Amino acid sequence: MNWQYFKELLHSEMVSGLVTSALARVILAALLGGVIGLEREFKHRAAGLRTNMFICIGAALFTLLSAELAGVPSDAARIAAQIIPGIGFIGAGSILHNRGLTTGLTSAATLFVVASVGMAAGGGLYVTATFATGLVLLVQFLLGHLEETFNLKLLVSSYEVTGASLDEISNEVNRILEAHRQLMQNVGSGNTGQHIRLQFDVEGSNREQKEMLRQLQASTVLRSAVSLGRVERE
Repeated sequence: MNWQYFKELLHSEMVSGLVTSALARVILAALLGGVIGLEREFKHRAAGLRTNMFICIGAALFTLLSAELAGVPSDAARIAAQIIPGIGFIGAGSILHNRGLTTGLTSAATLFVVASVGMAAGGGLYVTATFATGLVLLVQFLLGHLEETFNLKLLVSSYEVTGASLDEISNEVNRILEAHRQLMQNVGSGNTGQHIRLQFDVEGSNREQKEMLRQLQASTVLRSAVSLGRVERE
């Protein structure tokens, strides 16, 4: 094994700036993918920090390799072109269907965009990759907030109520929810020896959720009623 050959090869790459440029692109891809991944992680998505970082780094590397390993200019995008169907396969795995509800569409779309950010970083389009990342974060935070504020999106919230008996609690909760044309979902109950606890999820807009909680807390049948928070759904 000729170590001198590898030493000279590495030296020539360093001198030409190829290694420095490639490392800068991969590092940028990792940072941008990580920023988007943090937002997904804060919302407890399955595709979180590491997933988004790996996809962004991988897309950047494949883009770099596609350009460097191409024998002729017409082949420069051949490897990079396979990123799109590959990400489509991963995105399809993040979409779940349960009882007529489809979840994970936003996560799948985010993975698709993260791959494109990685490709932009790998292709040396630093400003474009950074701008796209900022745009993704703006959409995730701002539009999500606007959807809730203007009641454009149905939300799922969890509640816990207590009372003397399970039948008494269930009848009262169903009476309140009937006015909103809603039903309890994912119902669970427990007996503490002092009272009965009933936990359930309810779907509705932000305004409806506030009104249902107010009515639950105002009920004279229920001993207590609290909101356990939002059940994140996409």
